[in-house]
Amino acid sequence: MTSSEGDGLRLKVARTLKWNVIDRVSSQLLYAVTGIVLARMLSQEDFGLVGAIMVFQAFATLFVDSGFSSALIQRKAPSRLDYSTVLWFNLGIATVIYTVLFFIAPWIASVFQGDMRIVPLSRVMFLSFIINASAIVQTNRLMKRMEVRMIAVSNSLGLIAAAVVGIYLAVSGYGAWAIVWQTITLASVKSLILWLTSSWRPVWRFSWSVLRGYFKVGAGVMMTSMLTTVFQNIYSFFIGNRAGLVPLGYFTQADKWSKMGIISLSQVLTSTFLPLLSGVQDDPERYSRICGKIHRFTSYLLFPAIGLLAVMATPIFHTLFSTKWDASIILFQILLLRGIFLVFSHLYNNYILSLGRSRMLVFTEALRDGVALVAILFTISDISSSTQDNPVTGLTVFLYGQLAAGMLTWIATLVIVSRITGRRLLSYLSDMAPYVALTFLGLVPCVLLASLSLSPLALCVAQTVSFGVVYIGVNFLMKSRIQSDVFGYILGRYR
Repeated sequence: MTSSEGDGLRLKVARTLKWNVIDRVSSQLLYAVTGIVLARMLSQEDFGLVGAIMVFQAFATLFVDSGFSSALIQRKAPSRLDYSTVLWFNLGIATVIYTVLFFIAPWIASVFQGDMRIVPLSRVMFLSFIINASAIVQTNRLMKRMEVRMIAVSNSLGLIAAAVVGIYLAVSGYGAWAIVWQTITLASVKSLILWLTSSWRPVWRFSWSVLRGYFKVGAGVMMTSMLTTVFQNIYSFFIGNRAGLVPLGYFTQADKWSKMGIISLSQVLTSTFLPLLSGVQDDPERYSRICGKIHRFTSYLLFPAIGLLAVMATPIFHTLFSTKWDASIILFQILLLRGIFLVFSHLYNNYILSLGRSRMLVFTEALRDGVALVAILFTISDISSSTQDNPVTGLTVFLYGQLAAGMLTWIATLVIVSRITGRRLLSYLSDMAPYVALTFLGLVPCVLLASLSLSPLALCVAQTVSFGVVYIGVNFLMKSRIQSDVFGYILGRYR
């Protein structure tokens, strides 16, 4: 590989990363503003109703995609027929699944203590995954070509429109319907923009042979995603079924705000680096070197972000919601810590997927979920426990069990990934160690500041600034190459 080719690839990755970051930051800011308004105006029960529906929504979305979109990214040169076949398959499956869910809506309501308000809410909410199915291939094509600017634009415009609709309905007293129509609006606007701005159109053909060609990787990704989805949503199922909609509402808020950063970082890494890794899968030495750099980059961002948010949880919640959602704070902190292992798991799945090792994906996910299931069995009897002062006592025990399970399976998965990527286990651990240590160092002044009598907002600002000065400053003194690359691009060195 020549120097000019290397610079070109570096520039392409940097631009892709820039637009992915812009997309996630702008999306999360818009999502956060809407979420704050709705959290202040709607009740815990309203969020519990939507949280119950989202359990089934997640599974429906999973079956619609079926893993073939990831298989398209893994394939080096998909044809127009390839893209078209996946599009028609996605839309067909989406229609079938929506029809089934429409008729079983009363049964869904019976699962969550027979609250029949779920029936009309779910029948409208489920329309969103049909709309999203129409945009999967358009999004996939842009990601494959590492041209993600329009994805960012469509997400931002969709969120703006969704915010207007959601806030208007919340102010007008529509309760949980505000969240439902917010979701429908986002899906519709995003899909419409992607189709209007793209010159690509599908051919009116469907090929079973093409679909079978993607089945090996697609089936592995789908099975992995299914297992992941089960254990991401099984918590809501058990909480709503055994503890009720109000505790589910507290969990839904904690889960939503913890995922904003965690899922965003995972999506940035996947959409930026999976195409890159797939492109060098035939060069083991280079592949191993890129894996190491991605791992250091992830560690540089992940540990300080999670550590700072966990320490700042109370002033953040008080700034945004006053004391209305205080019961969600401890759940938020536990979910953040568990998110560390979730992000690395998604990263490792990218390594495995880029090599086409779909069976290994299923194995690692089965291992992860098996350990999580054991933790559930040990803690599920406590899930409905509560006290007068703390309605989520049982949920706290439940989530600590999942945190322990995540830590154990991360260790096992890292051992597997170190073997298939050609990097030593010690190398991966050494990638992470300095950023873990610097995160703890940066949190020291944050903990000291918490003892002062500051307003929640002032405390948030003071903790953020003090942490940034320590973390960035020490990395600068240590001549961190990752930090140098990040700031080099921000300052325009890589154009």
